[in-house]
Amino acid sequence: MVAAAQSPAPVFVLNSLDGNVSVIDPLTWTETKRIPTGKEPHHLYLTPDEKSVIVANAASDSLTFIDPRTAKIQRTVSGILDPYQLRFSPDMKWFVTAANRLNHVDIYRWDGLNATLAKRIKTGKTPSHLWIDSKSSTVWVSIQDSDELMAIDLGTQAVKSVTPVGKMPADVFGTPDDKLLLVGLTASDGVEVYDISGAQPRLVKKLPTGKGAHAFRALGDRKHALVSNRVANTISQIDYTSLQVVAEFPGPSGPDCMEVTADGKLILLASRWAKKLTVVDIATRKVIKQVPVGKSPHGVWTLDHAPRQ
Repeated sequence: MVAAAQSPAPVFVLNSLDGNVSVIDPLTWTETKRIPTGKEPHHLYLTPDEKSVIVANAASDSLTFIDPRTAKIQRTVSGILDPYQLRFSPDMKWFVTAANRLNHVDIYRWDGLNATLAKRIKTGKTPSHLWIDSKSSTVWVSIQDSDELMAIDLGTQAVKSVTPVGKMPADVFGTPDDKLLLVGLTASDGVEVYDISGAQPRLVKKLPTGKGAHAFRALGDRKHALVSNRVANTISQIDYTSLQVVAEFPGPSGPDCMEVTADGKLILLASRWAKKLTVVDIATRKVIKQVPVGKSPHGVWTLDHAPRQ
C-alpha cells in the first residue's frame, strides 16, 4: 500500500500590531487560524534544523516556538530582553538577538534547548537586522539610526569593526562564499555591497533597486537574491555574481519580508500597509493572489522553502 503524500507545510505570516501569527493553507490560500504570541512581535525565524519557527516578541521579552508543520505552539521562552530581530548560527551553537529599542545585541550560547547569555554588547542607535556567516564565526549587525554596520566575533564576543554605511540600513545578506555582504538602505534607493573578505568591510558598489530597499531573501539558486523596496512597492532580483539588478517584480502596499517556495515558482510577500500576504508568480512577474491577514504583517516563513542561499 502506497502511503499518502504529505500535505504541504503551512505558511506563517507574523502580524506585528495584532500580536499573533496567521497560518495560511498554501493549497487553498486561506487563513486557517491565528496563533497568539507576545506583544509587538516583529520577526520570525526558522531554526537551521527546521524543527521550530520562532517568533520574537519584543515588548514581552519572550520567544514563541511553533511547530513548522503542525502550527502548534511548542513552548514559550521568557527573559530574552527586547528581541526585535533574531538569528541562529548555522551550527546552532549561538543564538543572537538585536534589541532595537535598547541599543544592544545579545549573544547567547545554545545547548539545543536553552539560551545562556554570553555577552551583551552595546551598539549605536537602533540595531536592526542580523546576518551570520556560513562558518558560524561572525555576526553582522545593521545599526539603523546610526548608519553603521557592526561585525562581532561570535567565539570571543568582541567587536571586530564598526563601518559607516548609507542611510537607515535595514536587512543584511551574505553571499554563500562569505565574500560579499548586501545592505538594504531603507532611507535611500538601493543596496550597498561590501567586500567582507578582509579585516575591514570595503564598499565595492552602490546598486540602485528602488526607494526604501529593505528586506532580502535568497532566490535559492546560489546566484540571486531578492530585495523588497518598501517605498517603491517593488521587488528587485539581484545577481550577486555580476552585481546587477536583472529582474523586477510587483511588491504592492509596503513590501517587507519575503519567502520563496521550494519549487522556485512563487514569492510570498508581506504587504504591510494592505494587511495581506501577496503571492507573486516568478515566471510571469505578476501578482496572482492576495490573502487577508492581520495588522502590519511582517515576517513570512514556511518549511517548504527554496534554499536559503
